[in-house]
Amino acid sequence: MNYPQAQAQVKTIALGSDRAAKIMAVRASIARVGEIDSSWADVDLIARPVETNVPAMPLNDWELMQGARERALAVRDLLRKQRRDADIFVGLEGGFHSISLGGEWHTFLKGWAYATDGKAEGFGATPSISVPTWLAKKVIEGRRELGLVIDEVAGIQDIRSRQGAWGILSRELVTRSMSFEVALIAAFAPFYNKEMYTER
Repeated sequence: MNYPQAQAQVKTIALGSDRAAKIMAVRASIARVGEIDSSWADVDLIARPVETNVPAMPLNDWELMQGARERALAVRDLLRKQRRDADIFVGLEGGFHSISLGGEWHTFLKGWAYATDGKAEGFGATPSISVPTWLAKKVIEGRRELGLVIDEVAGIQDIRSRQGAWGILSRELVTRSMSFEVALIAAFAPFYNKEMYTER
């Protein structure tokens, strides 16, 4: 299939977070898209911390998707108050997703990305990795954030800004940043592949 090249120039992307792992993921996904679409070749990134109405530790896909969406819209509103703008606004949210299979509960580490320009929008999910039962219990029953529990277990401070729980669970074969990169490439699809996502 022949893909159209050079859509409208993407100059600025705004991220609703200032966490290092999320910033790395956005930069990496921009670079990947830039390899196939020259309009993404020189994008500035604005990263700002924002608040959401979802729990600090989301426990299902709905909370994760809602958190990602709220982050993107919150950074848009924040920038507009500062009389700034961006071409695309992005939110990333990580947490748990649990499912019962054959009467047994399985908990996975998962994340969602959301991107919007105010008209088009896209969601994308990270891969999932099983969370050990003992660790899931510490988080869910103890009503604690995964990042804080992982800090204690790994003996490393602020692990979510580094390799994240993904890095600990996969022995750094996949890091938090790498997992979010996949989700972002999926969320950005309506912007770098507009022809496919246009109603027919």
